[in-house]
Amino acid sequence: MNKILIVDDESDMRLVLSAMLKKEGFDVASASNGREALQILKSSKVSVVVTDLKMSDIDGMELLNHVSVQYPEIPVIMITAHGTVATAVEAMKKGALDYITKPFDQDEFKSVIFKAMRTSNLKKDEFFLPPEEIEHAGIIGTSKSTLDIFDAIKRVAPTTTTVMITGETGTGKELVADAIHNNSPRKNNPLIKLNCAAIAATLMESELFGYEKGAFTGAIVTKPGKFELAHTGTLFLDEVAEIPQDMQVKLLRVIQEQQFERVGGLRTIKVDVRIIAATNQNLLQQVKVGNFREDLYYRLNVFPVDIPPLRKRKEDILPLIDYFLNKFNKKLGLSVGMENEVKEMLPLYEWPGNIRELENLIERMMLLSKNNLITSCEIPAEFKEALNKVTDTLADSDKKPFKEYVRGQVENVEKQMIVKCLEESGGNITRAAKKMGLSRKGLQLKMIKYNLRK
Repeated sequence: MNKILIVDDESDMRLVLSAMLKKEGFDVASASNGREALQILKSSKVSVVVTDLKMSDIDGMELLNHVSVQYPEIPVIMITAHGTVATAVEAMKKGALDYITKPFDQDEFKSVIFKAMRTSNLKKDEFFLPPEEIEHAGIIGTSKSTLDIFDAIKRVAPTTTTVMITGETGTGKELVADAIHNNSPRKNNPLIKLNCAAIAATLMESELFGYEKGAFTGAIVTKPGKFELAHTGTLFLDEVAEIPQDMQVKLLRVIQEQQFERVGGLRTIKVDVRIIAATNQNLLQQVKVGNFREDLYYRLNVFPVDIPPLRKRKEDILPLIDYFLNKFNKKLGLSVGMENEVKEMLPLYEWPGNIRELENLIERMMLLSKNNLITSCEIPAEFKEALNKVTDTLADSDKKPFKEYVRGQVENVEKQMIVKCLEESGGNITRAAKKMGLSRKGLQLKMIKYNLRK
């Protein structure tokens, strides 16, 4: 039963929305406030809730909290005035599927409703992905930040919600986009990627929406755009801050209405596309200085995922080193290892190029290595120079021998990782050992070393 519950304290709005939805074949119930809505939810099966944000008694935000806890499988859509869009986006972060601003276009409203209905009709087990499925996405790490990213992917992947991924260059934004798509119901449909920074401003419209034959000089054939190619799948807009301002208006319309016309075309093309955007810039700052539209920012930033730089999650460096050694050994047909001394040095570096810099460095050292072992001799001169600055700073503040200091830092990271894995495994040593890639005995010895037996 595709029943939609309309919650609004304005009777005219309830009547208009109900008539619109009944015309589309939906069963509709209505309530004048949140308290009345909760009674309806108790007594009948509802697929989607559409609620006004500002109401007396129980308002839309409080109703959202109740639904998220008691009926987590029911998508919630917020209705809001333009001046409270920021509040609506905050509601999205708390679990709402989408929002509609007053006054709204009928096609926009229907598009959001159909998106909510598709989400509601997903099988229940698709909402809760087992952790092992996420970890196979190529995202490596055991830090709290990385585990939070896994959790965000699990939450958002089964839905059709728009995602904004932020982070410095080289942190793995595209990997997160891949993971969201590959763990979603759209995984067997297209994942189309567009680097907005690599497209000339004059070509952006035809890249996104395509063009008809004869639309301009050189258009000798009809060409579909990225939105058309991504139909029923996902469109990944990398470096979205680079989209020209005149195109931002058109992009906003397509995201809201899920329809567009090709350049030089008259026929309206309807699509079903999930948007994942990414940027290495502070997009809110770009809004403040007038380079990026505020309404587009809120439409894209429905579910934000922030990826911290590698220097702020150094617990991930050792697992990443092992991952890249294994990756390039297979790719290059080698059998190269790394001296512990080198592994102890790498976490001290600040990694301005993030994971991409680490990956490139390891591949370079593997190719230079002799006797199948990376030693300090293979570390590039510029890298050693950067490390020397770190060691000089340390020498001024700490008179301990450098190797002793490094060993202490590595042991501290290892101890934190063990504590984290034990907590996540409920104190079960066998499960924690498996998670860390150690034998049970090996983990027990490390627990004794770090006085963690209790």
